[in-house]
Amino acid sequence: MSPSSQSLHFANADATAAFAAILAPKLAAGDVILLSGPVGAGKTHLARALINAILTEPEDVPSPTFTLVQTYDTTRGELWHSDLYRISSDTEIDELGLLEAFETAICIVEWPDRLGPLCPENALAIDLVTNGDARDAHLSWTTNRWSMLLMEVTQDA
Repeated sequence: MSPSSQSLHFANADATAAFAAILAPKLAAGDVILLSGPVGAGKTHLARALINAILTEPEDVPSPTFTLVQTYDTTRGELWHSDLYRISSDTEIDELGLLEAFETAICIVEWPDRLGPLCPENALAIDLVTNGDARDAHLSWTTNRWSMLLMEVTQDA
């Protein structure tokens, strides 16, 4: 499949969280979401909303900036939330176990540019940009799974 893309506008942080809450229950093991954008663009906010929407037990969802990876048991299976901002080489990514998790868990990756050539081809990339309280999201993907899933998500929104 050739690359596909879609742009979404979220009027505020609540709209961003609502999108994440609709997307979350449709995810499955092997789904990878790559969140990029400048500091403060809402990457962690979107990730937290998505994780909270499918947690088996409610809990605080911290940013993994310093731990690098947080894992969760969700109603959709295991979920890995990683923040690669502090990563400086591909070998560190392999040491985290992230490459295996891409196959066996739902993965949310902040700062995916740090993955370099290790970036999974089947991922959904979401690039966030802020405009005051609003956020614009540019989504891109290369597999039919995301085309079908995003069609469902936008119908449910």
